[in-house]
Amino acid sequence: MENIKLQLGCLVIICYVVFVYLRERYRFEQKKKVTLYGGLLGTAMLTIALDGVTAYTVNHLETVNEVCNMIMHMLFLLGLDCFIFLLFLYMMFQTTGVPKQKKKLLPVVTPFAISVFFVVTNMPSLEYREGTLSNYSMGISAYTCFIMVGIYMLLSFAILFRRWKYIESHKRWSVFTYLFLMGCVTVFQMLQPESLVSSIGVTVIVLGIYLNQENPTVKELNRYHEEMITGFATLVENKDGSTGGHIKRTTAYVKLLAEELRRSGNFSEILTKDYVENLCLAAPMHDVGKISVPDMILQKPGRLTEGEFEVIKQHAEQGGKIIQETFGHLEDKEYTKTAYEVARYHHEKWNGRGYPEGLSGEEIPLCARIMAVADVFDAVSEKRCYREAMPLDACFEIIRKGSGTDFDPMVAQAFLAARDKVEKIHNEINHVIEKKSAA
Repeated sequence: MENIKLQLGCLVIICYVVFVYLRERYRFEQKKKVTLYGGLLGTAMLTIALDGVTAYTVNHLETVNEVCNMIMHMLFLLGLDCFIFLLFLYMMFQTTGVPKQKKKLLPVVTPFAISVFFVVTNMPSLEYREGTLSNYSMGISAYTCFIMVGIYMLLSFAILFRRWKYIESHKRWSVFTYLFLMGCVTVFQMLQPESLVSSIGVTVIVLGIYLNQENPTVKELNRYHEEMITGFATLVENKDGSTGGHIKRTTAYVKLLAEELRRSGNFSEILTKDYVENLCLAAPMHDVGKISVPDMILQKPGRLTEGEFEVIKQHAEQGGKIIQETFGHLEDKEYTKTAYEVARYHHEKWNGRGYPEGLSGEEIPLCARIMAVADVFDAVSEKRCYREAMPLDACFEIIRKGSGTDFDPMVAQAFLAARDKVEKIHNEINHVIEKKSAA
């Protein structure tokens, strides 16, 4: 027992995290789908358990079967390989997303595949050495495993720092902390192989991710927050006689656009998972400034006068102010910034002829450029109090003609390329709204 106290302690901690995680998911989540973090938890439990088993067998070589000892060591090294590989995939998923194309996925999988091959094929040459504190194993299999861990740790840091600016502040520092601690444990284990402290690094990773990213209770609170924002935005939208469809459709278009741009490799460093989530949460607030516009102007059935249009235009500037006053005190500065930019700049044009500041080109924040395409398309494709809806063909033509003048050409092209998906969103949301209206 003396040689496996550390592993037993870490295993107890992991088991407790698994229990709490599953209990909270059962309480809050309707669909119990398999997640990458769930895979990390399962692999962590197995790896730490095998770490404890090998810590025992390597110190009782005289009583443990040689083949059994070798198999346990092989499974432990493979478990550690799998854990680090899953951690790297999780890091990618949290930032840019895991590549779906085989060509892009191959470089990601290659170090893991090579490590598995060398670990398995070189197990017969594994050596068992006597240390001051504990016996330990060493050989090509162990070296290969440590090298793979080092490669994926470096790649994880590279992903983190490359997209540092667009990851939520509380998340990036927590991720940096547990990756740094895991790196320190790995280096110490390599320099002092008899220490057998690998399980500490695995435990730190699991705890860090749970506390900062995967706590189901925190996720549920965030969901309530999102519903409150959407509800508030819907109340504002109802001022001009809308039914809430504009918010649902534009948010869906924005999400689709961001995903299409990221998939095509455009703005991939900006469009991190956090950035897209903040953008989708900010999209419903793009017209919040209309709360300051008189109803008689918003609901006017005829053409607006020049003076009335000037009043309408003020909603962009007012929206930015409302966002700052309402959310400026929140800890989530990244969301507040995105919501402010969406509300204030979604009427700016690529050629500089928009409002309120007359920004042009890449002076306009990307989130606002995406919002502009979604907003204009939905505005012309739906019935308003002063006109009928335009045919979808004509709506797509407006986006095409506006590319390079009103809209960012890359964003407009991505929208046009996803026409089938846009039409599907348009039809499905309208069908739901019509069904609710008829009920």
